[in-house]
Amino acid sequence: MAVEEIKSWIADSRNIVFFGGAGTSTESQIPDFRSATGLYQTGSKHAFPPEVMLSRSFFMERTAEFFDFYRACMVHRGAKPNTAHEVLAQLEQTGKLRAVVTQNIDGLHQMAGSEHVLELHGSVHRNYCMGCGKFFDLDHVTSDETMVPRCDACGGIVKPDVVLYEESLDWDILSKARKHIAEADVLIVGGTSLTVNPAAALVGEYGGDKLILINQSSTPYDSRATHVIRDSIGKVLKALVS
Repeated sequence: MAVEEIKSWIADSRNIVFFGGAGTSTESQIPDFRSATGLYQTGSKHAFPPEVMLSRSFFMERTAEFFDFYRACMVHRGAKPNTAHEVLAQLEQTGKLRAVVTQNIDGLHQMAGSEHVLELHGSVHRNYCMGCGKFFDLDHVTSDETMVPRCDACGGIVKPDVVLYEESLDWDILSKARKHIAEADVLIVGGTSLTVNPAAALVGEYGGDKLILINQSSTPYDSRATHVIRDSIGKVLKALVS
């Protein structure tokens, strides 16, 4: 019954927004963070927990160790878009989906063909010299796994354009995401625990009555959702737009 109602909402809407987290990419073999098999639960060879190693202070003080962890756990060169990414790209092409707001840094939405993507936490595919601002692609960061990546122009450290703990989100991107969500007819939230702010709080900007929450576990926003679906995001999205 829920699926049929949501399908009718999608058919009638020209202003759908998707807000997604790490669970959107787990079917692309990229681990999430907080599930039983997630990055924060399974541990690693590293001496510090992921929350510490992904902080600004750790990056500045232990740069080589940061990149050792970052390359091993945060960069997934072989990952490909899954059904969820593909369905969202197709929905955008029909003119119904206005924006994808994502907490992910893997770039899989763009790889699938989505153009209107707001990356709240940045992207592994963008890297900048902290000295002169020169841009570098992912290859520059991953080509030598024993070295801290350096700028070939000024010698500065090349930092991934990802938002670390202790860093603020890009205000312009956050503002655009807030506006899209506030104005949406239908808001689909998928694959996120909705526990990390300020990103999670964006769902609170939605004032409509067509909030669909697709996640394997409960979230703080379940009671506010019109429909809560506990299933694979790719499977659900494919059913909703078929």
